Amino acid sequence: MIQRFGRGPTALLVAAAAATSMVVSGCGGSGDEGSGDGDSTVAVSLITKNSTNPFFVTMQQGAKKAADAEGVKLTLAAGKEDGDEAGQVQAIEDAIARGDEGILITPNGPGVNPAIKKARDAGLYVIALDTPPDPADTVDITFATDNFKAGELVGKWTATQLAGKPATIALLDLFNDKVVSVDYNRDQGFLTGMGIDTADKKKNGDEAKTGNYSGGTYTIACNEPTQGAEDGGRTAMENCLTRNPDINVVYTINEPAAVGAYKALQAAGKTQGILVVSIDGGCDGVRQVKDGVIGATSQQYPLKMAELGVQAIKKIANDGEKPQVTGGLDFFDTGVTLVTDKPATGVESITSADATGRCWG
Repeated sequence: MIQRFGRGPTALLVAAAAATSMVVSGCGGSGDEGSGDGDSTVAVSLITKNSTNPFFVTMQQGAKKAADAEGVKLTLAAGKEDGDEAGQVQAIEDAIARGDEGILITPNGPGVNPAIKKARDAGLYVIALDTPPDPADTVDITFATDNFKAGELVGKWTATQLAGKPATIALLDLFNDKVVSVDYNRDQGFLTGMGIDTADKKKNGDEAKTGNYSGGTYTIACNEPTQGAEDGGRTAMENCLTRNPDINVVYTINEPAAVGAYKALQAAGKTQGILVVSIDGGCDGVRQVKDGVIGATSQQYPLKMAELGVQAIKKIANDGEKPQVTGGLDFFDTGVTLVTDKPATGVESITSADATGRCWG
C-alpha cells in the first residue's frame, strides 16, 4: 500500500501535464501505469534544467531505466533552457495536480523554492539531483556530486601542470544574474584547488584578482557566464581574450562550455600552452580529454543519481524508509573522479580510456 507523506493536505487535480512533460511507463507497458494496479503504482516526476544538455538527457535515461525496473510511473519535464525557473515551477504544479508521490529535480534557481515547498506541503517527497538548492533543506534530500570537490580536483591538477609558471586565469561560470550552488561550488572549489584564497565561498568573483597560487603568481582575467552551453562558452572566451590575450588557464563550468571556449581559442590562434579544465565527465567530454581539447575533467554520475532517486521515492512511498545523507555532508554523495591523460603526482585520477567505460554511469 502506498503511503502519502503526510506533510499537508492532498493536492486537488487542478491542472493537466505541461506541454514539456512526457509520461514514461515502468516495466515496458504501453499505458500510464507500471506493474501493479492503479492504486499501488508509485508516480514520480523528473524535472531537469533542460532536455538538450547531454548530462540531463543521460539523467532522463537513468530515470527511465530505474522506472522500468521498479514498476514506477515516470513523468519527464524540463525547463526550456538553463535558468528557466518558470518552466520548472509549472512542472512542479503539474506533479502536485497528478498526485505524484515524489519529485526529482535539478533546480534552475531559487525561484523554484516556493513551488518545492508547496509540493512538500502537499505530501510529495522531493529529491534534488546534481544541484542542491539554497538552502539545502528546501528539499527532503539531495543526491549529487560533491561539486566543490569536483572543482578542487581540476584546480589541484592545474596547479601541478603549471609547475610554478604564472597563471592568467579565465573563469567561465554558469550565470552572472542568479546564484546557484553548482556554479559557486565548482568555481570556488577550482580556486581552492589552485591554492587561491577565496572570500565568500557562496559567491563567484569576489576573490583577489592578483596574488599567489600554490605554485606561483596568478591573475584572474575574467569571470564570464556561459549558461552551460557551447555558444555561451565561445562568447565568454572571446570576451575574456579581449580583456587579456595572455590567458593560459581556462576553467569551465561544464564540457559544452569548454568546447565553445576551445573553438574561440582556435579562432584566435591561441590553443598552444593553454590548460582547459572542466567538470562533468560525459562520454563526449571524455573524448575531448582523449583528443587534447580538455586537459582534465571531473567525472560525475547522473545515471546513478537518477536511478537512486527513483528507487528512493518508491521505497519511501511503500515502506516509509527515507534515504540518509553522507556523513559530514548535507547531501548524499554520488561520487566524483578526475579524468586526465596527464596524471599529476598527488592527485588521484583515471585515464580517458578508463573513463570511457564508466562515463556518466
